[in-house]
Amino acid sequence: MFESIMHPLPLVLLAICALCIGIILILVCKLRTQTQPTVIPRPRIKPVVQSDSSPERFEQKADEALRLRHTFQKFVPKQFVDHFAKHGSSVLELGHAVEDDVAILFCDIRGFTGLSEQMSPQELMRFLNSYFLRMNDPIHLNSGFIDKFIGDAIMALFDHPGGDNEDKASDALCAALDLRYALNIYNQHRQNSGYPPIDIGVGIHFGPVVLGTVGSDDRMDTTVIGDSVNIAYRLEALAPIYHCDIVVSAQALQQAAQPKRFRSRLLDWIKVKGRSTAIEIHEVIAHLPENLQQQKLVNSGLIKQGLGHRFKQNWPQAIDCFEQAVALNPDDYLPRLHIKQCQHLATLTLPHDWDGTVQL
Repeated sequence: MFESIMHPLPLVLLAICALCIGIILILVCKLRTQTQPTVIPRPRIKPVVQSDSSPERFEQKADEALRLRHTFQKFVPKQFVDHFAKHGSSVLELGHAVEDDVAILFCDIRGFTGLSEQMSPQELMRFLNSYFLRMNDPIHLNSGFIDKFIGDAIMALFDHPGGDNEDKASDALCAALDLRYALNIYNQHRQNSGYPPIDIGVGIHFGPVVLGTVGSDDRMDTTVIGDSVNIAYRLEALAPIYHCDIVVSAQALQQAAQPKRFRSRLLDWIKVKGRSTAIEIHEVIAHLPENLQQQKLVNSGLIKQGLGHRFKQNWPQAIDCFEQAVALNPDDYLPRLHIKQCQHLATLTLPHDWDGTVQL
């Protein structure tokens, strides 16, 4: 059998078969290599970094600027900055000043010192903030803005952008009336909470002021100065002396030019501290009930007549007019005050150029 296998012909055939099998295996391997998918490396994608110029970034910056603006306006009123812009200055810088005609209002709590002594520091701050919160709207709703808080006092300016002097004075007088209405509501709330009522005095004047910035490089503040500011401040202090709520200068009433809307009566001719010329002052009574207004007006003619006699140093005639005014309205304090003034002036040696005014 072994010999048959080793025969030349079978060997040749066996070699041919082996060669064919090898060629087939090589072709199969090449075919597999060509049919496999080519893997292309994917490029590495870098993370997207938000650009500073993206819309989200712009919105964030705008919200931030708006918050800063609202915070800034709590310390420097927008109207104050507008005054500078109106005069060509777009930058709020130290030492800048402009002049303008405005109405100035001062408002003060009566008997505040005694009231504050009964409160703890925390109670005092809560009371002041509650009070200021209610006094804020009457001023802002009448085109005014609060320049500063001075202890328990409020100093407000009325410039009525786009308006004239009549608008400015009218805004201040309307604010004074609204302050009284707001105080009545506030006192009702205080009564409901078991607290005593409070009272306020208001003084208003109209005239030129200087609005500017003062301070140093690291501490700057806005301020309003001038004779008109001093007058308004002094008029507010006269309210308790004359037992009235709202004291205004004749200049403010004349500028408002609405005697029926802002009903008033003559109080006196005075000289306030720091001023040598006389000021005619009036009491605004438009916020009072109609019957009280009539009681205050019924003797206004006699009071004016008595003041005329006082100017001429006719003391008996002046006192007689004021006594008649008391008879018409026994509850009116004003003619009684003038009687005391005349009695005191009659004992003095007055200068030859005395103009009939009293120094307060």
